[in-house]
Amino acid sequence: MHPITTSILLGLTAAAANIFGGAIIVQRHWERRYLRYFVAIGAGFMLGTALVEMVPESLEIRGKTAALLILLGYLIIHFFEHTVTPHFHFGEETHHDEFVHSHTGYSVLLGLIIHAFFDGIAIASGFLVSNWLGWIIFLAIFLHKIPEGFTVSSVMLASGRSRGIAWGASIILGGATLAGVLTMAVFRHHVASGLPLAAGVTIYVAASDLVPEVNKEPAMKMAVLVFVGAALFLLLDHLFHVH
Repeated sequence: MHPITTSILLGLTAAAANIFGGAIIVQRHWERRYLRYFVAIGAGFMLGTALVEMVPESLEIRGKTAALLILLGYLIIHFFEHTVTPHFHFGEETHHDEFVHSHTGYSVLLGLIIHAFFDGIAIASGFLVSNWLGWIIFLAIFLHKIPEGFTVSSVMLASGRSRGIAWGASIILGGATLAGVLTMAVFRHHVASGLPLAAGVTIYVAASDLVPEVNKEPAMKMAVLVFVGAALFLLLDHLFHVH
C-alpha cells in the first residue's frame, strides 16, 4: 500500500480515537480510570519513539538544522498551550472556577488543534521515511488520542459549553489530525522539515503534558507504567526494526 494511503487510513483511525475520547466525557456513567493508564503508557512510548527514532532520523535526513526545527516544534506547542492558554493540562478538568470565561475553553481547543495537526504531520512524515517509522509513530500517537479527546471535551464542559459542543470539540481535533496527514501528503517533498518539527511536538506532549499528569498520581503504579511504555517501544524496536 502506498505510504500516503496508509497515512490517511491511520489518520482516520487516530481521529476516531479523538472522537471516542470526547464521547467518554459526555457520557455521565462511563468508567474513566483506565484513561490514566493510556496517559502513562503513552508518555513512555512517545518519549522512546521521539528520542530513539524520530530525532536520529531527522538529523540524518536534515543535518544539524534538524535540531533547530525540533526546538521550534517544541516551542510552537508551548506557545499555544501555555502562553496563549495560561492554564492547561491533560486529563479531566475539574477546576470550574478557572474556566468561567468561555474564551478560555476555546483557547485550550486552539492549542490542542495545533497539537493534533502535528500529530497528523508526524504520522505521514513517518511513513514517507519508512514503513517502520510510520507505524511506530502512529502507535505512539494513538495511545494519547483518547485522553486528548477526553481532555478537550472536559475543558469545554468546565467552561460552560454544552455536551454537544464538548463532543464537537473532540471531532474538530480529529479533523485537525487528518488535516495534518493531508498537508504532509501535499507537501511530501518537505518531509525533511515535517519530521523534526513533529519530533519536537512529540517530545513536548510526552515530557511536558503527559509526564506531569502521571506525576500527580500518588500511586507508584502510574509512574511504573511510563517505564512499561518505554519498554514496550524498545521491545518492538528490537524485534521488528531492521537497522
